[in-house]
Amino acid sequence: MWPYSKVIAHRGGGTLAPENTLAGMRCGLAHGFRAVEFDVMLSSDRIPVLMHDPQFGRTVRGGGRVCDTSAAELAAMDAGAWLSAEFAGEPVPTYEQVVEFCRANGIWMNVEIKPSPGFEQETGEVVARFTQQLFAGETDVRKLPLFSSFSYAALRAAQGAAPGIPRGYLLKSLPADWAKQLRALEATALHTDHKNLTREQAAAVKEAGYGLFCYTVNTPERAQEILGWGVDAFCTDRIDLIGPDFAG
Repeated sequence: MWPYSKVIAHRGGGTLAPENTLAGMRCGLAHGFRAVEFDVMLSSDRIPVLMHDPQFGRTVRGGGRVCDTSAAELAAMDAGAWLSAEFAGEPVPTYEQVVEFCRANGIWMNVEIKPSPGFEQETGEVVARFTQQLFAGETDVRKLPLFSSFSYAALRAAQGAAPGIPRGYLLKSLPADWAKQLRALEATALHTDHKNLTREQAAAVKEAGYGLFCYTVNTPERAQEILGWGVDAFCTDRIDLIGPDFAG
């Protein structure tokens, strides 16, 4: 089952704003999106922050690693200038800041747990416990975030720390034992690269009773095709081409 939105803004504003920033979240919202995907890893002081790459150099200039940098130091770094001068000075936000923004604006969240190498279990546990605190008392599954991760260890840790927060397992392509892995994680959904998905695999996932989510679909033609296969939802970088109501 998939009780969430069908079209999700990738990392906030897709290609229109710097990824994993509040500027990105504002951009997605301005385009009508009430569902967003973003990446969370831990700073050196074990504070969840939004970041995709464990090392600096792409979205944050310079050298170094996120796991060696405090949340306060990250907040002072520029995570926007890489995209354009318009976003110069945009900081690396904390997970809490983004949750506050999303909840205030009725935005559902797919939280990808993105651990730095060697911190898989710790990242899953810390993010899960923190999420559980932030959403204490929330009983509507449609308002809870959905965890996802390529790291089986991180998702297992999240499962143990906050079993009430739903989980989706990220797989670049489907191995023969995908159903066994999802059962062990008590996952509600399988997330996968649309480029590697076949119609037959989509049918098998749906027949097994799981939600099916694809990344990152950037043409309306491909989006329509996989929706026709029974895919429940997808994220897109092209929020200028594929609107939030694309899937009806």
